[in-house]
Amino acid sequence: MAVAGSRAGLLVTVEGNAARVHIESDTDLPVGIAGGSALPGPAEPGPPDEGNESVGTVIVAGLANLAIAAAKLVAGMLSGSAAMLSEAAHSLADTVTEVFLFVALRRGTKEADEEHPFGYGKESFVWAFIAALFTFVGGAGFSIYHGVTTIVSGEHSGQFLITYIVLAVSFVAEGVSFLKARRQVTSESRRWKITRRRFLQLTPDTTVKAVYFEDAAALIGLILAAAGIALSQLTGAELWDGLASIAIGLLLLVVATVLARTNVSLLVGRAVPRRVHNQIADDLAGIPVVTSVPTLLTMQLGPGSVLVAAKVDFHDEVSGADIEAASDEAERRLRARYPDIRYVFLDPTRGRAGINHRDGGVDL
Repeated sequence: MAVAGSRAGLLVTVEGNAARVHIESDTDLPVGIAGGSALPGPAEPGPPDEGNESVGTVIVAGLANLAIAAAKLVAGMLSGSAAMLSEAAHSLADTVTEVFLFVALRRGTKEADEEHPFGYGKESFVWAFIAALFTFVGGAGFSIYHGVTTIVSGEHSGQFLITYIVLAVSFVAEGVSFLKARRQVTSESRRWKITRRRFLQLTPDTTVKAVYFEDAAALIGLILAAAGIALSQLTGAELWDGLASIAIGLLLLVVATVLARTNVSLLVGRAVPRRVHNQIADDLAGIPVVTSVPTLLTMQLGPGSVLVAAKVDFHDEVSGADIEAASDEAERRLRARYPDIRYVFLDPTRGRAGINHRDGGVDL
């Protein structure tokens, strides 16, 4: 078995004598990690810098949550409201979560090295998973526990006016943070020509997804807290305040579970969306010297990094040089359409003309 490698890091394996192998002698060609760097993308302007936008979204959310947590804590201590104290725990948990998400964005952008040849993109999923666990334990656990305690003990709530003022101000602040996250989600979903719901299901950018869901949960939680406090004030029964606290905890539990499942899927090695998979298969099959693409595998290496590995059937009469040129063309073609594609590996394999691996990838 002989091997011919293209200069862009595309691995081509040629078995037997089916094709002549062309071996580059240019000593200037990169090797190792440098040889695996992607070919330049398209000359035209690409999409906006999603990383910087995500950092801005996380910072805005973190600052808003920190200020809100302090205000809610003061109001909760003055009023004795379980729902308000649960909201304080909710905002504090969200603040710590934003810190984890910020670390995720920074750590995930480290360059590849010999110990981590595919980069550190998946580290962002690790930190995002830890953030989801903190929301589960710190926010949901405290809220449910405090709600049950309030129902059992029946502690009296007072100072309703300051509670309502803090809830109103918190709603405005959370709304500002939510609108920023929503704008980013809307912008990205339009770029991919899909709905916001579909984008949130498929995006590997777990930071903006986490901020979006957490801010949405915060707005709902504020409404629940206001309803519970108002009902307690009207009826004189602390049951409603405790139930509101439990409802807030259950809401956080749902959000934490959704985010944790997403990050686990990405850590295991999730494929690209089915539409992207099919387009990659069509682009590879459209190269003139390619007969078919019997196997196509993809994996999300990070929020902005995708690996593509495919078994490709080349025409029997092509030379090793033709295969190398086709491999470079394959990478340029794929990166022109999807700049997030960072690594492309092709393995010449016998196949049947026109039989391509379609309808793979994830279809949520």
